[in-house]
Amino acid sequence: MNANALNNSLVAIISKKEELNALDYNDERYDDMEEELHDLEDDFNEEYGDYLEDVLEDVHGKLRSDADILLPTAYLPSSLNGAHVNADGEKEGVWIESDEFPGVEMRLVLTANPARFVVLIGDQERELWKAE
Repeated sequence: MNANALNNSLVAIISKKEELNALDYNDERYDDMEEELHDLEDDFNEEYGDYLEDVLEDVHGKLRSDADILLPTAYLPSSLNGAHVNADGEKEGVWIESDEFPGVEMRLVLTANPARFVVLIGDQERELWKAE
C-alpha cells in the first residue's frame, strides 16, 4: 500500500467536502459537486476499502470495541483543519463504545497529512494507526 497515494486520496475527498460545505444547498453547482464527492468516495472505498477494513479491525481490537465497522469514508472529517469539529460544533468521526474506556464518548476519525486513524476522547486525540 502506497501511503502517499492513500494520503493524496484522503486530501482530495476532504477538500471536496470543504468545497461542498462552503456552498449553499440552492447553489446550481451543489448537485454536480456532490456527485463528484460521491465518485471520489466510491473510488476510494474500491481502492483502499479492504485494506482499511483490516486496519479498522485492528483499531477496534486495540480499543476493545465491538462496534460495527463501517466503510472507511464514514470516518472522514469534513475539513483538513484538524479540529475534528463540524460547522455545527459537533465532533466528527464515528461514535464507538469501548470496553477499554466504558461510559466515555469516543469518536474514530480517518484523517490526512499523514493518513491515520485517531480516536477523539473528550478534547484529547490519540493516534491508533498511521499509514507507512
